[in-house]
Amino acid sequence: MITTDGRTPAQLAAGLADDEIHVWRLAYDHHQGRAPLLAMLGAYLGVPAADVALEAQEHGRPVLAGGQRDTLSFNWSHSHDQALIAVARGVLPGVDLERLRAHPKAVPIARRYFSPDESAALEALPADQRDRAFLELWTAKEAVLKALGRGLAFGLHRLSIAGAPDLPVLHRLEGHETNLWQLHRLILDDEHVGTLAWQGDPRRIRQWTLAGPV
Repeated sequence: MITTDGRTPAQLAAGLADDEIHVWRLAYDHHQGRAPLLAMLGAYLGVPAADVALEAQEHGRPVLAGGQRDTLSFNWSHSHDQALIAVARGVLPGVDLERLRAHPKAVPIARRYFSPDESAALEALPADQRDRAFLELWTAKEAVLKALGRGLAFGLHRLSIAGAPDLPVLHRLEGHETNLWQLHRLILDDEHVGTLAWQGDPRRIRQWTLAGPV
């Protein structure tokens, strides 16, 4: 594994500070399964990928198992041929990635599954802006739910996202104080949308892209 600037994840992992979150972007093939994730976590733990053990929490979120459990927290997401991996200490990151594509039913989906204020904001946009706006909302909501340790079964309507597209803000989350949450729109490219979320103080986001396969 090597980054586009010639460094390895292991070299960069050694510099993971308590006030940072590391985000990795990499090429992905669904036939790889969790292999890229295990390889990345191995780089942070200083062990072979085969020695990284995972277990599922109550709602399915994967976490490190055994003696590795409290050393790192992580989350990952993949869409088509790309993946994102977020790694941190002391907070549970949630990350979501989507490839931009046409969503002709974006407004009906928003009316059914999003909060009323979100669906109204989406409807107010020009039609050519709705696909990106829909996925920006979707990835932000997914990232929060993943950081919460819950899945879509929690209910997309139970939280709402406000703010500018590049500065999303958690406006409402049932049962939780929103001022304790951070959202960060990830800068990717014109074909992908990604969002990072966590509960806790603001952190510095360090982001890299792997130059080749894991």
